[in-house]
Amino acid sequence: MVSPSSKYLSKALVAASVAVAFGASGSAMAADAWQPTKNVEIIVAAGPGGGTDQLARLIQSIITKHDLMKVSTVVQNKGGGNGGEGFLDLKLSKGNANKIIVGTNNAYLLPMVAKLGYQWTDLTPVATVAQDDFILWTSTKLPFTNAKDYIEAVKADPAKYPMGGSQSKDVDQTLTMLLNKVEGTNFTYIPFKSGGEAVTQLAGGHIGSNTNNPSESLSQWKAGQVRPLCVFSKERMVYTEKVTDTQAWSDIPTCASEGLNIEEYRFPRTVFMPGGVTAAQQAFYVELLRKVTQTQEFKDYLQRGALVPSFVAGDDFKKLIEEDSARARDIFRSAKW
Repeated sequence: MVSPSSKYLSKALVAASVAVAFGASGSAMAADAWQPTKNVEIIVAAGPGGGTDQLARLIQSIITKHDLMKVSTVVQNKGGGNGGEGFLDLKLSKGNANKIIVGTNNAYLLPMVAKLGYQWTDLTPVATVAQDDFILWTSTKLPFTNAKDYIEAVKADPAKYPMGGSQSKDVDQTLTMLLNKVEGTNFTYIPFKSGGEAVTQLAGGHIGSNTNNPSESLSQWKAGQVRPLCVFSKERMVYTEKVTDTQAWSDIPTCASEGLNIEEYRFPRTVFMPGGVTAAQQAFYVELLRKVTQTQEFKDYLQRGALVPSFVAGDDFKKLIEEDSARARDIFRSAKW
């Protein structure tokens, strides 16, 4: 006869055995999950030295430092055609899960304004890892201390206050066209090779304003050469450490609070894969980038550049693409792009 205690012991042993077996099975499944066995190419949809290039190389360094992949990575700049060169390369690499590309919303907006031989649907969205705010900057050589006064001056004499920006038919010019549409301004837009060149021209008083991202104008703001009038965001920026003697990023008012009819304008820092990859391959890179964004190095990067923490993947990423594309499409049509 088996005692009650023996029965309970037997049940416990069985349960323990099941748990061990389940755990072993789970470990085996984790071990069997797809991961690259060849070196991974990280394509940069921009030239060397800019924000996109810096982000790609940061991702590479974090992967290496924290041993997040068993294979090595190599970064390749393919920024021709405002990044179209890199995205076309990805389209032609269908099924190759050893390639990813780091870009912005140029991944899905470029095909709307230029014939580049690809659509974003030819690619596989992985994630956005951050978002950049846009700020309306003016020169300290000019007397304006708030956005509304500056906009009224532009309406009165648009030729006197041209807007500078990085590239043509890209995010800076799109925001300028949006301002023209909702504020009734008639900004003349002058494209430069980069945001760095745009802020140099602004600091020298050669243009009236630009819409640079925070990090692009940081040095000139510290030097007292440019002035932030407002940030195109629903809420003020979160970074409270003083940048100048008197101001932090969080002290910049929102453009909506200054009376401008644009509640928010940002662009995402995006990562895509070629089309034709498997769900498991896509999931590997989603999790990889999630781990990257959780490191202290990445958090420090966000603070240095005053970027918005924003990890978006899966259906939410696709929704972001669709909403951003719809807003841009209206602007592009009105601009006859």
